[in-house]
Amino acid sequence: MRRVARVLLLLFAFAIPWEYSLDLGEPLGNVARIVGLVLLLAAIPAVLQAGRVRTPGPMQWLVLAFFLWFCCTYFWTIDPDATLAKMRGYFQEMMVVWLVWEFAESPTDLRALLGAYIAGSWVLAVLTIENFSSLQAAAAEQMRFVAYGQDPNDVARFLDLGLPFAALLLTSESRWLARLLALGYFPLGLFAVLLTASRGGFLAALAALCGCAVLLTRGRGKAAMIVLLLLPVIAIALWVVVPSTVFDRLATIPEQLQGGDLNQRLNIWSVGWHAFAHAPLLGTGAGTFVSAAGLAPFDTAHNTVLSILVSGGLCALSLAVAIVALAIRGVFATRGTLRIALATTVLVWMVSSLAATVEENRTTWLLLALIALAARFSAEEPEELGGCFLAVASARMPHGMAERYL
Repeated sequence: MRRVARVLLLLFAFAIPWEYSLDLGEPLGNVARIVGLVLLLAAIPAVLQAGRVRTPGPMQWLVLAFFLWFCCTYFWTIDPDATLAKMRGYFQEMMVVWLVWEFAESPTDLRALLGAYIAGSWVLAVLTIENFSSLQAAAAEQMRFVAYGQDPNDVARFLDLGLPFAALLLTSESRWLARLLALGYFPLGLFAVLLTASRGGFLAALAALCGCAVLLTRGRGKAAMIVLLLLPVIAIALWVVVPSTVFDRLATIPEQLQGGDLNQRLNIWSVGWHAFAHAPLLGTGAGTFVSAAGLAPFDTAHNTVLSILVSGGLCALSLAVAIVALAIRGVFATRGTLRIALATTVLVWMVSSLAATVEENRTTWLLLALIALAARFSAEEPEELGGCFLAVASARMPHGMAERYL
């Protein structure tokens, strides 16, 4: 049963990036929800068969406390229906932190999960490009292109997180198929990010590409030269292929940062801050930001910190800060290319969180789960972890030299 659970865990990671593009409606929901529930059904007998549960780490306890706090907000929420729905959603999203911890048993499993996420990001990128090339998009004169059922800003964020993972696998994988999967994702993923015309996603992509450049050129002068030579070629290709309307929208980034309203986000943040002031300690209840701020039903906080403050108060924010701090500590517990890749994803996540409510996505909790897992392997199996993510260029070095390279 544990083997079945591990396979389902990989399918879950694969489905998360493009989950909203395949939604079967209630009571089934989207593809990630379906796979997640099947995984949970397989996980319970697997744990019972083993007769044990892996000892939770600090990340698992903090995430559990975060979830239980939002459950407690049901007792004072201003919108019981919204809180109840959010509690169910949070459980389905946060359970990945325990599932990854329980069923990923080796650094090879960690690398497989990264590969599964990249494969899922491939699907999301292809669906986004398919929308760009569709006759419907041409007839409607779309300016932004996105996979069916997805939000452009979410798509850009999901794709951005795949870039550092792809760079990591490209430097550490020896299998040609895995390397091809990682290498091909760079032009595909970047092209799809640009098609979304997401300004926040574009800034996060720049942060991701900087980390990728460090990963790909670290200790490789020849690789650095190749990257520098390819940059103008890639830039020209994107300029020719990507619609000019996309670049026109991205060109407004300096203006929005200097004196704009950030696409009306400043107004949302203002009313959100007033809502927080009415219940600063305990919050108004999970999922109640829209009700507390008096916004339209389809709106969101567009800021992770403010969303948590309004719905869960300072108590929830304290737990969230502790989770992020623990994740950063976990990143520094690793070494070499793995540390660079994880640090880049955390940076991308932080940039994205400034203009999005990322605590409501499975990608956030999968990222936290992967960081906690990497930190565990760094403490329990440092040599195997180092060998699993050892740069291919240094794989034939003597042991001592390879260790210094990492």
